[in-house]
Formats: sequence, C-alpha cells, structure tokens
Amino acid sequence: MLPSVMLLTNARVVTPAGVREAGWVRIAGDRISGVGSGPPPPDAPTCHELGGRWLVPGFIDLHVHGGGGHAMLTSDPAEIRSAASFHRAHGTTRSLASIVSAPFEEMLAGVAAVRDVVRAGTTSDGHIMGSHLEGPFLNPRRCGAHDPRHLLTPDLAAFDQLLDAADGTLRVITLAPELPGGLDLVRHAVAAGVIVAVGHSDADHARAMTAFDAGASLVTHLFNGMRPFHHRLPGLVGAALAHPGVVCEIINDGVHLHDATARVAFQAAGSPRIALVTDAIAAAGAGDGEFQLGSATVLVRDGEVRLAGGETLAGSTLTMDVAVRRTVRMLGLPITAAVDAASATPARLLGIGDRVGTIEPGRQADLVVLSDDLEVEAVMAAGEWTTSARLIS
Repeated sequence: MLPSVMLLTNARVVTPAGVREAGWVRIAGDRISGVGSGPPPPDAPTCHELGGRWLVPGFIDLHVHGGGGHAMLTSDPAEIRSAASFHRAHGTTRSLASIVSAPFEEMLAGVAAVRDVVRAGTTSDGHIMGSHLEGPFLNPRRCGAHDPRHLLTPDLAAFDQLLDAADGTLRVITLAPELPGGLDLVRHAVAAGVIVAVGHSDADHARAMTAFDAGASLVTHLFNGMRPFHHRLPGLVGAALAHPGVVCEIINDGVHLHDATARVAFQAAGSPRIALVTDAIAAAGAGDGEFQLGSATVLVRDGEVRLAGGETLAGSTLTMDVAVRRTVRMLGLPITAAVDAASATPARLLGIGDRVGTIEPGRQADLVVLSDDLEVEAVMAAGEWTTSARLIS
C-alpha cells in the first residue's frame, strides 16, 4: 500500500541551506519526500496552503521536568505523557524526560516509568525519547534547587542500577566531574552509551577540559549551577564555550540569563553548539502559585520559579516556542540560528540528526507552522497534525 501524500505550500521553509521563500514540502506517510520553492508538484491529493507562514522542524527539548501541571519525575507513565502533551502544543515534537535529584528509589522508579513511555512508542501526545538524569551525582556547592539530602558521590554501582532500570532508555546524565570518582563515572557512562553533561558543578577550567576530553559532550544550562566566568578564572563556562566538541544548553527565558549573556554564548559557540532548552517544571502553563519540584516546594510569581523562602531559581515555566521567539526578537539572531539551536543541534547530539531536526527529504515529518510573530499555529508529528489550530481544519 502506497503512503498517503500531502503538500504544504506557500511557506517560508527553514532548511539547513537557508530560508526557502514561497517554499513547499511534500510529505509521504510519515516522511518528508521533497522540498522546493515555486510551483509545487501536482501529485498530492491533500494540500495545505500556508499563506506565507514559517515552516520549521519540530523542536527537541533536551531538558524538561514537566508542564501543564504534570511532572516528569513520577512512577506513572500517564503523568509523563501529559507533561509531554502540554509541550507538544508549543512545538516540541520530541524531548527527554528530566528527572530531578530525589531519594534513590524514586529515581529508579522514575527512569522505569520513562522506559515504559518510550516502549509504548506513541507520538500523538508527545514523543519522549528517554530520560535525562539531572543528578544525583551533583556538587552540593552548586546544587541550586536540588535537595542536597539526595545527592550522592559518583558511584559506578549506583549508576549501573539506574542504567539497568532504564533498560536502554537513559540518554543523558548530568554530573559534577570534580567530585571523587567523577571522571571515572564520565568514562563509564560514555562507554555505556550515555551522553554525559557537566552541570551543577564547581569544576575549574582544567577539570572541565579533562572531563570533556574524557567524553563529556554537553553542559547543563550554561552559566547556571556553576562557577561564574572570570577573565582570569574561566572555569566550566570558558571551557564549554571553547571546546569544539561540547554542546551548551541555554535557558533563554530572560530570567536565567541576561539577553546579552545569551547573545555572547551564541556568538562564542555558534548555533551548531547551542541547544535551547526549557528546564520547565510542572508549573509551566499552570499559572502562578505553589508547586513541587521533587521534594522541594517552589513558588511561581509572574512566571518566575524560585525555591520557597529564598531567591534560588528552580527551573522555569518556559516553552520551546518562546525560547525560539526570544532568540529572534530579543537576541536579534536570524531564525535559522534559532531553529538550529532548537532542533538540529539537539538532534545531532542525540545521534538522530539523520532522521529528525531538519527539513530535508528522508527526515521524519515533524514540523511546526509559525505565524509572522513566531506563534505556534499548527504542529505535525510523524506526518500527522497533532493540534487543532485554526490553520488546519
């Protein structure tokens, strides 16, 4: 049976080669089968005229703890799917489920629940690709909103327990390589096929470079949860921006970073080494009030999340569409750079850049339609519209 064919026409299509004005994308089944400009091919029974709107690849969020009132750290797979569904409406077609530091048994149950979601293999409510362990092997000096009672010294046996519970679905772990046994854990995790991110770390420049040379390839929310950059003590920040094999997460919400700082990061590393992330918690999309992040109580006021009784930032209420929009509007970068950081860069990091993250023939049809103002109007996952946006009827 031949796959169904659909055409999206008259769009500003953001591709790796640049923006195709008056562009079209041909979709056969769940795959992109053609991309061009001008008159589209006449062989599609279904055609959506996009009226000059932007067409970009689906966003991939490497770091998200929840959304829509739902948390990723849970033993209930339905809770994880609900959080992913919230972010799907904001253009995130794939993500990792980030698990905050918690009692070890809860973390084991959390990665097992993510495993069950991944095995279910559904894309209609949000494609979870695996888990991201943000802990428990973090430095108490830079723990941020992580409860220090639940942090552990790097331990290969403990890591292996988490790895076994995930059963092939643990994709990323954030750790502090300067802790005793930290570098051994970097090498061990990389050998097990897990991406190592350096974060919540007090590493100096030399230790950070050693960790990167040992195989760590990601930095968790650059500038946050680490030593500040100093012109004589560049620390983890300086090492990450300078090392060509390292991708740097950026929380571009205007709270975690000054816009000028985010702009410097893009200019120093380039969009192929910047990954826009949300670090969103359950409070995203749920309004102001009191919420839980693991065992911590957090307060949300005017969209900013802080630990109750203090000023420590505790995740965000950011969504990926807002991060992309701010990159263009507030940082002044071209949409091609914003889309690279939201889609292509995380896809390459995860080793799936040949399947998703760009609009090219052969890639999966994960697409987002954006208005002139870069607001989400429709979302497609694996060739199926997943939103009830007014554009698609």
